[in-house]
Amino acid sequence: MKRLKEQVQSELNKKILNELKYKNIFQIPKLEKISINIGIGKYKDDMPRITRIANDLYKITGQKPKLCKSKKAISGFKLREGDIIGLNLNLRGKRMYEFLEKLLYITIPRVRDFRGLKTTSIDQNNNLTIGIRENIIFPEIAYERIEDIYGLQITFVTTAKNNKEALILFKTLGFPFAKMEDK
Repeated sequence: MKRLKEQVQSELNKKILNELKYKNIFQIPKLEKISINIGIGKYKDDMPRITRIANDLYKITGQKPKLCKSKKAISGFKLREGDIIGLNLNLRGKRMYEFLEKLLYITIPRVRDFRGLKTTSIDQNNNLTIGIRENIIFPEIAYERIEDIYGLQITFVTTAKNNKEALILFKTLGFPFAKMEDK
């Protein structure tokens, strides 16, 4: 079986080119990066827990996340300037395609009662954002050793110029979108 990156370069780009009726391969939309974010929330003062979450994210992606700190103090949220409020990382190139392949072919099929992604999850910048409620769907996380269950936000950033291009790109890459029902 071909790896996803090789498949994109050899077959999928030609398929998108024909479907969008472009003349030049440089006109087709591409996946630019994958951005993964985790909000720490109530654990902002628990550094061992933040370290465990960062290590889990490293196991999942193969890249060390960046700690995001608050820029302002907000008394209503009991937040001081400089408090850690989340973890963030951007995947590009080889790691991006490896993560995408694992997400599409291993992780998403493990989700119970998964009915498909919504096409409305594509925003006005033609990027797709999905939320994952529990980190335990990733195969790198050992179910027996789980101490923390947390959610992730995954954004797929594209170079698409419009929603149609983005949708064609995502469908060609193999994203499982929900079937639209006629009402």
